[in-house]
Amino acid sequence: MCRWFAYLSNTEECLLEDVLVAPAHALSKQVHDHYLPGLSHTEPGKDKDATHQEIALRNRLFNADGLGVAWYGTTRAQYGECQGPRPTVYKIVRQPLTDPNFISICAHTSTLALFAHIRAASGETAITEYNAHPFHFGRWCFMHNGVVAHFDLIKRQMCTAMSHEAFQLIRGTTDSEHLAALTFTYLGAQRGPQAWEVSHPLEEVKIALEKAVTKVIELQLQATAALGVPLEASSLNVAITDGTQLLTIRFRNHPTEHPPSLYFSTRAGIKLNRKFPGHPDREGDNGSQNLKATQEHGDHVIVCSEPTTYTPSDWELIKKNECIMVGPDLVVQRIPLDVQF
Repeated sequence: MCRWFAYLSNTEECLLEDVLVAPAHALSKQVHDHYLPGLSHTEPGKDKDATHQEIALRNRLFNADGLGVAWYGTTRAQYGECQGPRPTVYKIVRQPLTDPNFISICAHTSTLALFAHIRAASGETAITEYNAHPFHFGRWCFMHNGVVAHFDLIKRQMCTAMSHEAFQLIRGTTDSEHLAALTFTYLGAQRGPQAWEVSHPLEEVKIALEKAVTKVIELQLQATAALGVPLEASSLNVAITDGTQLLTIRFRNHPTEHPPSLYFSTRAGIKLNRKFPGHPDREGDNGSQNLKATQEHGDHVIVCSEPTTYTPSDWELIKKNECIMVGPDLVVQRIPLDVQF
């Protein structure tokens, strides 16, 4: 499966190099290396070997089919063309650390809101920049790790359920981008595409995503019933942001199987900032006398497929079928996802 990283703060910018390149287990190094603390869900009577096989199945693929990064800034707002931050998106189809443009961007770019994603293509989906995440609709960005089961059977019906404006923005062929378009169809149901240019309460975003997931499951049930084949579960680890708030889910519609890994932290950003003590591979670069005190670091939230520091106490595994919502005030809400299956 893919791997992704999301950072959000309202005061403390992160340098892309500090979070995506420098750490020993940065996202750019998760192409083939994996670190999954606490990821164990053996249930009574369940074979441990089967559990390990399930974890490996959804977490240990070779992620070399595309890189995408979206960072938010206020340049357009400064020119009076919009309100609030807007994303800059960079995508490539090569391993991150072999791309000099990615390295240069990371070395000289900081932001309060960041999405980054490395892709492991599923099925026969083409490996192109268009299929790399994140996908953006106005000021909103969307990225996904997992798979929409039976996508080949329901793709046409998903497109039919989309608004014209959302369908027109699809550039690639992935299940992920179609799920994004369906989600933003529901978010923009009242005001059309203009809804994507402004911020919305996260409760509305959650409802839109739940409607999209529910619609997908409904279409899957119809398609598999018509063909007389069993329904396969979908893994949907999704992140959505408008640059000031963040919503993520870790979801799999199966009674016992689990989604790919997903963790969050409100502390690790301190270690992932060279201005403060403890940065992996950066300690001492600028002289300890110049480092800021830990308590000076601003509030922040990181959500990612795998921890980017080797300090387990800094990270918490998000529960199966749980939604994490982080508003502009950086308060973290943990709420069950309201999807029936």
